[in-house]
Amino acid sequence: MRTAEIRRRFLDFFAERGHTVVPSAPLPTPDPTLLFVNAGMVPFKPYLTGEAAAPWPRATSVQKCVRTLDIEEVGRTTRHGSFFQMNGNFSLGDYFKEEAIAFAWELSTSPVSDGGYGLDPDRIWVTVHHTDDESRALWRRIAGLPDERIVARGDEDNFWSMGVPGPCGPCSELYYDRGPALGRAGGPAVDEDRYMEFWNLVFMQYERGEGPGKSGYPILGELPRRNIDTGMGLERMATLLQDVDNLYETDETRPVLDRAAALAGVRYGADAGADVRLRVVADHVRTALMLLADNTTPGNEGRGYVLRRILRRAVRSMRQLGYEDPALPELLAVARDCMAPGYPEVADTYDRIVDRAAGEEDAFRATLRQGTTVLDTAVAEIKSNGGRRLPGAQAFLLHDTYGFPIDLTLEMAAEQGVEVDREGFIALMREQRERARADARARKSGGTDTAALRGVLGEHGPTDWRAWDTLTTRSRILALLSAAGPAPVASEGEIVTAVLDRTPFYAESGGQDSDAGHLSGASVEAEVLDVQRPLPGLVVHHVRVTAGALAVGDEVTAAVDPEWRLGARQAHSGTHVLHAALRQTLGPTALQSGSYNRPGYLRLDFPWRGALSPTVRSEIEEAANQALRRDLPVGVRWMTLPEAKELGALALFDETYGEKVRVVEIGGAWSRELCGGTHVEHASQIGVVALTSESSVGAGMRRLEAAVGVEGFGYLARERDLVARIAEQVQAPRAELPDRIAGLLERLKSADRENQRLRQAATRTRAAELAGKAQDAHGVLVVTATTDSDTDDARTLAATVRDLLPAERPGVVVIGTTSGHKSILVAAVNAAAEASGLHAARLIKRLLHGKGGGSAQLAQGGGLSADRLWHVLESVSTTLHQH
Repeated sequence: MRTAEIRRRFLDFFAERGHTVVPSAPLPTPDPTLLFVNAGMVPFKPYLTGEAAAPWPRATSVQKCVRTLDIEEVGRTTRHGSFFQMNGNFSLGDYFKEEAIAFAWELSTSPVSDGGYGLDPDRIWVTVHHTDDESRALWRRIAGLPDERIVARGDEDNFWSMGVPGPCGPCSELYYDRGPALGRAGGPAVDEDRYMEFWNLVFMQYERGEGPGKSGYPILGELPRRNIDTGMGLERMATLLQDVDNLYETDETRPVLDRAAALAGVRYGADAGADVRLRVVADHVRTALMLLADNTTPGNEGRGYVLRRILRRAVRSMRQLGYEDPALPELLAVARDCMAPGYPEVADTYDRIVDRAAGEEDAFRATLRQGTTVLDTAVAEIKSNGGRRLPGAQAFLLHDTYGFPIDLTLEMAAEQGVEVDREGFIALMREQRERARADARARKSGGTDTAALRGVLGEHGPTDWRAWDTLTTRSRILALLSAAGPAPVASEGEIVTAVLDRTPFYAESGGQDSDAGHLSGASVEAEVLDVQRPLPGLVVHHVRVTAGALAVGDEVTAAVDPEWRLGARQAHSGTHVLHAALRQTLGPTALQSGSYNRPGYLRLDFPWRGALSPTVRSEIEEAANQALRRDLPVGVRWMTLPEAKELGALALFDETYGEKVRVVEIGGAWSRELCGGTHVEHASQIGVVALTSESSVGAGMRRLEAAVGVEGFGYLARERDLVARIAEQVQAPRAELPDRIAGLLERLKSADRENQRLRQAATRTRAAELAGKAQDAHGVLVVTATTDSDTDDARTLAATVRDLLPAERPGVVVIGTTSGHKSILVAAVNAAAEASGLHAARLIKRLLHGKGGGSAQLAQGGGLSADRLWHVLESVSTTLHQH
C-alpha cells in the first residue's frame, strides 16, 4: 500500500467518525521553544494545554514534522529520520481511553477491503503504563489481547509530558512483530527492531509540577478536561505495509536513494558504509525539499542553519560516495515526484525550491575548497609544533566561519594523522545554541517569566485585542511583572511588563514592529516601549513609568501614537506592494522569505542568485509606485485556509493560522496575502516607495530596503540635493553627470596607473642600487636598508633586491620600515641561501626575539620600537654568523 493511500485511509477513517480534518501546519512554527514542528500535537498544543479554546471537539491530521536532535543517527539505524509524517487523532474534552483504543485497533486490523490496514491481530503487541490497569482491561476487552502481549512499562517509556509543568498522562503504544528474522522474541521490551512501534495513544488526564527529566516530578491533580493525543508514524506504517526493512526503503524515499546510487555508481546493499551514506542522502534530500517548500531559507542561524546543515550533509555524503558534480537538482526532482501526491505545493513551487538548493550547493562546493585550505594550514602548523590534536576552537571556527561540517573536519584531520578535540567543539556549539535560544526566548517574552504569564492567561483568559479597530481603549491592569517576578505596583522610572484586559496596541508579528504609545490614568503616565505575544492569545506591554505609579487593578487609557500607527500602516502595506512588484518583475520564484517594517522603513528578503541590475531595481520601484499612482484599493477578507490557497493567497510560514484566515488584498489578485498586520485603505496613502538599497544576505538570498511615506519623500529630497551639489562641484548639468563622473574616474584611474608605474620604476632603481652595495658576511651577500614606504612596498623592495643578487651566491635582504613609533622588518632569502640552511621566517624570529613569521623565502615581523630599528639591522650579519 503506497504512503499516499495510507494517509488517505487514516483521514477518511476519522472523518467518518466525526473528526474535523485539519491540514498540516507549515514546518516552521512560531512556538518560541521550537524551530520546527517536531510532533503531530504541536499545532494543537494551545488547545491541549487550555491556552486557547478548541474550535472542534474532535480533530485529525497528518502533520509534517522535522526532528534533528538525533541527526547523527540518520542512516545508521532503521528508525531515525529527520523528516517524518505523524497521523494523529485528537479528542479535546470529548472521548477518552475506550474510544481511542477502539479506533486504533479497528483501523489497524480491519481488512484492506473495508478501508483498514489489514495488520495481523496476532502480531500486535501493546504497552501500557505499569499503573494503568484501566487501559490493560480495555485492551483485553476491545482487542481480545492476552496478558502476555500487554507489556507494562515505566515512566520513561509510557508516561507522557512536554517536559515542563502542564498536562501529562499515561500512554499506550502499539507494536507490530515483524518476525524472527529481525530479532529476538519476547516483545518490545526485548527488541524494538523486531517489534516496531507504529502508534502511540496519549491519555492526557493529569497536571504535573516542576521536576527534571521524564520522571520524578509531582502530579498536582486531575485536569479539568481530559484529552486524547495520538500519533501514528506514517513512515513506520508504510514500512510495515510495504514489507521493507526500514523507512528509507518506502515508496516516498527509496527512489531518491536509488537515484543517488546510480549517480555515484554504487549498488545499495553491497557496502555497509556506502549504504549509510545513501540513506543519509535519501532522508536529507526529502527533508530539504519539504523545508524549502515551506519557504525556509538556508542561513547561518535558527531554521536557516538547520536547513543549511541538512543540505550540506547530503552534498557531503554524495562526495563521500565519490560523486563530486552538482547532485541536488537531480535528487530533488525525484523527491518532488515522490511527495507531490500528498503535498502538491512541492510541485507548484519546485522552480523556487531547486533554485535555492542549487545556490546552496554551489556555495558549499566553494566552501569546501576554502575550508580545506584553512584546515590544511592549521594541521600543518600543529604538526610543525609537534602536536597531534586540532583544538575544538579551531574546529568550531571552521564550522562557524566557513560552514565546514565537523564530520568533514574529523575525516580530513584523521587522513593527516591528527585527531580533533570534539568535546571542545561540542561545548562551543552548545554555548552558541544556548545563547541563540536564550535570545529567541527573551525576544518573544521580553525577558518575562512565561510561567507567570501562563498563570495570568489561565486566570483572566485571552487579551481583548482591538488593534484592527481602534487606537484607544479603556483598559484595566491585570498584572505587572518585573525581572524579579510579579509586582503589585511600579514606580516612576521603572520598566515592567504590563498585562491589560484589552488593548489597541499591535504586538510585533508578521514582520511588523510593535506600536508605540502610552498608558495614562488618574495619577500615572507610562510610555509603551514594546508589545509582544509571548503566548497564544496573550498580549503584553513593556512600559516605562514616566510619572506617578502604576498598580494592578488600575483603570487606564491605552493609546497608540496615531503618527506611529499611520507610518506603520504605510510601511506594512508598502511591503505588500513591493512584494507584488518584485514578483511582477522577476517572476513567482521571487517569494518573500522574510520582512521587517516600521514607520518609514521596510525591508524584504527573497531568494535570488546574483545582484539585481540598476535597470531591474528601477523596474521594481516603478511597478510599486504605479500601484500607488493607480490608487489600488486595500481590502480585508476572512475565509478558510483552503479557500485562501485556492484563491492564490500567499502565506508567510512564520505565522500561525486558525480555521479562518485574514486575507489582505491590494488591487484584488495583484497582491493577495495572508496577513494579520495593519494597513492603509488605499495604495495612494502609502505616499511613495523609494528603494534605498539592494544587497546580499547569504548564498542565494537578496534584500531590498526602502523608505516609505514622509521618510520616502525625505530620502528622495536628500538624493535630489546631493545630485545638485555634485552637479555644482563638477560644473555639469544633471543629465550629463554620469558621463562627466565616468570621465573623472577614468582620469583618476589613469593617474593611479601612472603613479604605480613610477613607484615600480623607483623601486627597481632603488633595488639595483642596494643590490650593488651588498656586503659579504661569511660567504653570504647581505643587504640591509630602510624605506619610508608601507609594508607592501617594503616586501616588494626586499623581493626585488633578492632577485637582483647573483643566483649562485647565498643572499639575504632585510628591509625596515617605520610607521609612528613602531617598525616592521621584512626578510627575503634567495634559493642559494635557502639551500645552505638559511630561512627567512627563522631569521625574522631571531631578530625580533620570537615575533613574526612567513615562509623560507619571505617573512616579516613587527612590534619593534622605531629607535631600535638601525641597531637590529646592524645585527643581521652577526645573527647570520650565529646560524
